[in-house]
Amino acid sequence: MRLYACRRSTTSCRVRIALNLEGLAYEPVPVNLVEEDPLAPGHARLNPGQGVPTLVPDDGTVLTRSMAILDWLEETHPEPALLPGGAVACAKVRAAALTIATDIHPMNDLQVIAWLKALGHGQQEATAWMNDWMLRGLSGFDQTIDPDTPFCFGVAPGLADHCLVPQLYNTRRRRCDLSALSRLTEIETHSPDLAAFDAARPENQPHAN
Repeated sequence: MRLYACRRSTTSCRVRIALNLEGLAYEPVPVNLVEEDPLAPGHARLNPGQGVPTLVPDDGTVLTRSMAILDWLEETHPEPALLPGGAVACAKVRAAALTIATDIHPMNDLQVIAWLKALGHGQQEATAWMNDWMLRGLSGFDQTIDPDTPFCFGVAPGLADHCLVPQLYNTRRRRCDLSALSRLTEIETHSPDLAAFDAARPENQPHAN
């Protein structure tokens, strides 16, 4: 199994966490989303959108989009579960995860920032714009999760945590003030205790330097 991923990509990190928790071995193939000469030139043929991650299981199937890959993992490797039992509980976890995946993450995508700069905005303005959207989204996310559990929806990490922890890493990179979101940062403090989360961190990936 090969995972085409960018080390700092939050979408890539979601999938790395899940693969690690499932105990699935994979070959990491670094993709450079910044340089014109990528580290994995064959990636564009696999993923016409040229985003990350792309997962290629042993049978040669090509899977793209982190949330779709996580769905595939939940179907094919249901233990440990990413989603709880019950339709309502499952819908709540999905809604929280999608708040990050579809509302927050797109607003700090590299292509969006490049377009803001092309319109004449400087890096400081672009960063302020990103931080505003991230804080709005994370504040809403904070109100949808369980208030008194180690992770977002229980005693074990699930789909929402897979999205939250990488997003907080990216939010800190932008020097965004998270002091008003102590519940989320508390959840984050539990993740380093799990080897699967630690191994997925950007600084622990190939070509991290």
